[in-house]
Amino acid sequence: MKSVPKLLFAVATLVMAGCTSPETGELPVADWGHYLGDPGTTQFSGLAQIDTTNVDRLAVAWTYASGDADSLNRSQIQCNPLVIDGILYGTNPKLKAFAVDAATGAELWTFDPAVFHDDLFGMGTNRGLSYWTDGDDRQIYYPAGSFLYAIDAQDGTPVTTFGEGGRVDLHTGLGAGAREQFVIATSPGIIFEDLLIIGGRVSEDLGAAPGYIRAFDLRSGALRWTFRTLPDPGEAGADTWPEPLSPLTGGANSWAGLSLDTERGIVFVPTGSASYDFYGGNRPGDNLYANCVLALDARTGAYRWHFQTVHHDIWDRDLPAPPVLITVEHDGAEVDAVAQATKGGYLFLLDRETGEPLFPVEERPFPASELQGEYTSPTQPMPTAPPPFTRQHLSAEDLYPYDTARNTEARALLAKSRFGGPFLPPSEAGTILFPGFDGGAEWGGGAYSPTERLFIVNANEMPWMLKMNPVAGLAGADAGQEIYAIACQACHGADRAGGGVFESPSLRGLSQRLDGPAVSHVIRNGRGAMPAVSWLNDDQVRAVTDWLLQLDEAKATGARPAPTDSDKKEASGEGVWPYPYIMDGYTRLKTSDGHPITAPPWGTLTALDLDRGTIAWQVPLGEYPDLVDRGIRNTGSENYGGPAATAGGVVFIAATLDEKIRAFRTRDGALLWEAPLPAAGYATPAVYQAGEKQFVVIACGGGKLGTDSGDRYVAFALPD
Repeated sequence: MKSVPKLLFAVATLVMAGCTSPETGELPVADWGHYLGDPGTTQFSGLAQIDTTNVDRLAVAWTYASGDADSLNRSQIQCNPLVIDGILYGTNPKLKAFAVDAATGAELWTFDPAVFHDDLFGMGTNRGLSYWTDGDDRQIYYPAGSFLYAIDAQDGTPVTTFGEGGRVDLHTGLGAGAREQFVIATSPGIIFEDLLIIGGRVSEDLGAAPGYIRAFDLRSGALRWTFRTLPDPGEAGADTWPEPLSPLTGGANSWAGLSLDTERGIVFVPTGSASYDFYGGNRPGDNLYANCVLALDARTGAYRWHFQTVHHDIWDRDLPAPPVLITVEHDGAEVDAVAQATKGGYLFLLDRETGEPLFPVEERPFPASELQGEYTSPTQPMPTAPPPFTRQHLSAEDLYPYDTARNTEARALLAKSRFGGPFLPPSEAGTILFPGFDGGAEWGGGAYSPTERLFIVNANEMPWMLKMNPVAGLAGADAGQEIYAIACQACHGADRAGGGVFESPSLRGLSQRLDGPAVSHVIRNGRGAMPAVSWLNDDQVRAVTDWLLQLDEAKATGARPAPTDSDKKEASGEGVWPYPYIMDGYTRLKTSDGHPITAPPWGTLTALDLDRGTIAWQVPLGEYPDLVDRGIRNTGSENYGGPAATAGGVVFIAATLDEKIRAFRTRDGALLWEAPLPAAGYATPAVYQAGEKQFVVIACGGGKLGTDSGDRYVAFALPD
């Protein structure tokens, strides 16, 4: 941990900005004082020094190397930093927090959560921080792994009066059994009065922890209230589940972050699917409060209203970003609203007081599942306006156009799969999800420009395969191979090559990196974005460890050792997996040369007019460098991280695999500027003013989509 004296920090604060009110906690327009810009997560800055006439003159103002990039393990930085009173607060690939001078990038202090840990397993990623003032105290709160940390914003030291020496365990309030389960937080909590309200990420697998929403006291760390997203018997919503609820059911969590109406005292919570994510035969019903926009009383956690965007989710259609709080003109009146973008490419516009849709939402019928024991909702809610901001239907005419051989590959894949429109149920043949597991919209969310009255959202248009394997079909595998197929294959792939939705590392050559005890430790405890596989017993952990390491030995020697009697499988799935099916893996559908099997656009930036319920414009976002070399431009690419809009009429976004940051004109989507980054910026920019100058800063962490990892934060400004 490195720090500067509090007096020096205070002097720097006064010189740089000096306009925060400690009494009210209100932050000036010069700051980016909240995750995603403000409590309503509009991702908007009122600054206008950089505008459509001069944005093409932007240049690098400073670069900060935060350290700890690790391309082997695909480290990332997804952090949307805070900027308050001339100080920028962020996190690095190992979730160390830091403060730098926002005008120069000069480091002021760092804080390493590893001082509390024996190791760094299970830490995950971090997307932002929260800031609170109380008299002379200025404090930063942020999640790292399974803990919520409080640190002094002036010198980076732990606030020892908070929780146990400066941190609170995020298992708190989830029940006694949750202590052994995977619980982390990737998005920061949101602060209301003296409370920090937070959700979290839990396993999507067997026996996941419940995804309850909790509020902690900012001074003591004490748990103040809990909202159960899996309702107890007799509570509202309990009739949408079987009774009793299976102890294996968890989830309905809010990993994406929260938004807050400070005047009304309402916190808005986007929730994800119930677990197990892809088979729901044990949980018939609509499954409230999974896949909902929830409105809760921020002081007490009391229920206000909900709106469910997917009934009985078996597609992993988590709500991926916080609801955005906006005011629209509707039926001749100004209406405070909630705008929720979805992975499916829809936007639901809801009345902020009641949760009623402002545009009609129709319950439309969709096909029933053919899987043994599965339940599917007969209808799903579909907004009639605005139109979807991604394509919804896939046909043989929508495939890769640049190469006949690749087009033939894609047609052959379609011929043996289920495809077409939304909400086709998972199948043994394989169902093509389009848009895929990562959206549509994803955790970058959308920006709202009140000056242009447009909602701007980036999206992916990558098809993914959702294939269900019968557990009985694993007969003939030894125990280690069976357990791998059940517990590991979804993320690491049948070929152990990694990738998938979580960018999991390859397990090929594992024995060259880790020995048996280390592999078993990772399985039991998790590492990085990987959850602990806590439902395996010691014999099962040993079996899958031995199987993985023996595969490397077999490749080296040319023959795999025969399994021992203890390895041999006695019964298909018995004692390991209680459901009749297991999802095959998170598989992007690409051509043999690495492009999506569909025709472009593969990534888009769209502006929605929410007063009228229409699409104002849509442009491709990103390019594939190898196709650019062939003269094929403007295809769009997969993208992660969101936009930031400004009063200068400009939208800034990085997010793309071509490692660039771009500026578009808010009014019509015209590309005004782009610049290369040292690594891909899979994060949301922050816009702020330090001294007399406006800056745009982006975390360049890379690590996704096969791109190299990085550790830089890069700030751009107009030259003097």
